[in-house]
Amino acid sequence: MAFTQLDPPIPLHVVDRGPGFAIAVIDYGPEFDLLWVVGMDDGGEIWCVPNPQVRLQANWSMGRTKKPGKPPPPKIAAVGA
Repeated sequence: MAFTQLDPPIPLHVVDRGPGFAIAVIDYGPEFDLLWVVGMDDGGEIWCVPNPQVRLQANWSMGRTKKPGKPPPPKIAAVGA
């Protein structure tokens, strides 16, 4: 098992829970999902969230939209065919 404190914390979105900051990651090994230790913005609760439930927060300058799973528009056009 490995416990890694994140410095600085990473802003994340937890599916069905909302935004928060990841303050640590717990890795139990190859047979388990990573667990993100997240302090939630709304209410201040701290949860251990399985990796499939964690998304990066939207960031316009990095091309991440508010809708998880929606790909950003292409930055260059394809040439030739």
